[in-house]
Amino acid sequence: MLGLNENRAGALQDIDKDALEKRMEKFFDKTLSWEEFSLSQKGLTKTAAGFDPKKVRDKVQKAEIFNAANIVRYMRRPFDVVWAYISDVSPLWNRSRPELRSQFKDHNQFILTRPLCVASPEGIPMVITSLLGEQDSIRGHAYYFPIFFDPESLRRVKKASLHPELYDKDIAESTANLSPPARTYLTTLGLPDPDTDTETAGLIWLHALAVGFAPTYLAENADGIRQDWPRVPLPDTAEALKNSARLGRQVAALLDTENPVPGVTAGTPRPEMKILAVISREGGGPLKPEAGDLALTVGWGHGGKDGITMPGKGKAMKRDYTPEELAAIREGAKALGLTPEQALEHLGESTYDIFLNDVAYWRNVPEKVWTYYIGGYQVIKKWLSYREKPLLGRPLTPDEVEEVTHMARRLAAIVLIEPALNVNYQNVKESCYAWPQS
Repeated sequence: MLGLNENRAGALQDIDKDALEKRMEKFFDKTLSWEEFSLSQKGLTKTAAGFDPKKVRDKVQKAEIFNAANIVRYMRRPFDVVWAYISDVSPLWNRSRPELRSQFKDHNQFILTRPLCVASPEGIPMVITSLLGEQDSIRGHAYYFPIFFDPESLRRVKKASLHPELYDKDIAESTANLSPPARTYLTTLGLPDPDTDTETAGLIWLHALAVGFAPTYLAENADGIRQDWPRVPLPDTAEALKNSARLGRQVAALLDTENPVPGVTAGTPRPEMKILAVISREGGGPLKPEAGDLALTVGWGHGGKDGITMPGKGKAMKRDYTPEELAAIREGAKALGLTPEQALEHLGESTYDIFLNDVAYWRNVPEKVWTYYIGGYQVIKKWLSYREKPLLGRPLTPDEVEEVTHMARRLAAIVLIEPALNVNYQNVKESCYAWPQS
């Protein structure tokens, strides 16, 4: 199932929840004339193909009232979570995807990937999330694959003829989103029924995540991954599947920006994390938010046609690690069972200082963290592009500055488990499950 498609110049989304709530309250306010409303708004007043803004506003006001509960967390891009106002009154959203949204219950998780690579570089071709998100949250269109599928919603989806061939009629009453061959595979390994055992239901999906984040898998299968959905080999033992899923679970936790990760974004930081993406001031001393020291003003992004945000060059200064930074990396690597050489191979031999403006910068963002791509987007740079002061209309808050630090540390933690991900992929490749001949 595809992600949502707003196509309203971001008017139904916002970084600031309060700003979105006030905007939508005005949209629903029947005492506010169209002329008064249109003076203060942009995306919801602009005519587009199939979208007459005044008629749509009248239609929505007749169908429903403003409901603050319709404002939800929304994944615009990997690691870039905003707020969105959801409504099924068409065509307020271009596509609001009620079938997909019906699956967001009981902490369900979804693997997102695309049918074809359209970006170069693409980086990682998949993510996992428990959030609603944009159809273009990864390039090539993000398709959501739920780990659990609600039976009633399944029947609605089939009735709507939304890819009915993907869902076998014999499993219409199941809760685990697994095909009959996948179920046979789990049975062959002696694992419990995935419909009654939550852990078993997620094993294959988490295994796929672990393999999909392994650099060796991506390199060895680059041509196939570019041309099609990512295809993942399955291990031939229950122990190997569980071990792989355990790694996938680590990756999933690091991708989940809604929950802290001990040692990375919460608690006492690991030695190699503590020195990453530290907010700093040129020449030393404290930053002064009240003086605008947290404003992004070095050209990370600018407004393009039809409200699209275009990335800019910004200011990123490449340099060598300091002796103190190298010492912290060595200490952290030892605790992870890595050599310093392995740690630097995956973090990068150089690092960057990433500037907000001419005064403030995030100190020490390792090269391969800064250049990390997921779904065709350079993660940290893309996040910054939406928050340039002329676009955001204000400086960053201290929490938003810290979010960049957390983002860098999450990505660094991912690259530091790449050696384990590579070993896991090699083990799976050498002992693959042999599918029965049809």
